[in-house]
Amino acid sequence: MNHANNMFLNCAVMTVSDTRTPDDDSSGDYLVDALSREGHRCVDRDIVKDNIYEIRRIFSEWIADSRIQVIISNGGTGFSLGNSLPEAVRPLLDKEITGFGEIFRQLSYGEVGSATIQSRALAGYANGKLLFCLPGATKSCMTAWEGIIRDQLDCTYLPGNLATHFASTGG
Repeated sequence: MNHANNMFLNCAVMTVSDTRTPDDDSSGDYLVDALSREGHRCVDRDIVKDNIYEIRRIFSEWIADSRIQVIISNGGTGFSLGNSLPEAVRPLLDKEITGFGEIFRQLSYGEVGSATIQSRALAGYANGKLLFCLPGATKSCMTAWEGIIRDQLDCTYLPGNLATHFASTGG
């Protein structure tokens, strides 16, 4: 992030899990730390059971929250019957960023091979907010952050980034 211009994005982090607690949410901790290292602010954070309506309720609140510019979730994107995050979030999107899921699975293929087809990672835009929905494994969050999201939230990244449309300035 361009610290010299004091640019940042206000973010919210959601962990979707039926078992994680604040004491063992390593993926959520990683995302909050990664955002902070780049100069962004985590202004809200939650751990939510994998329930389509609870996920949708909190995403809707954050999408309507004028303080928040970026929402990053982890968990609930797998192929098992109990994973409902994509079904919860897709109806809220104004536009899906289809390239995100494609590139994530390409990066993930090098780590987990063909098992990457089970990932339903997605990203999109809703009410002026960027949303990134990642798998729950910390390694998967690292792959998405380091391979895609960090650069896309960096207003100085060229040839283009998503953050330019959402950046705030201030102290």
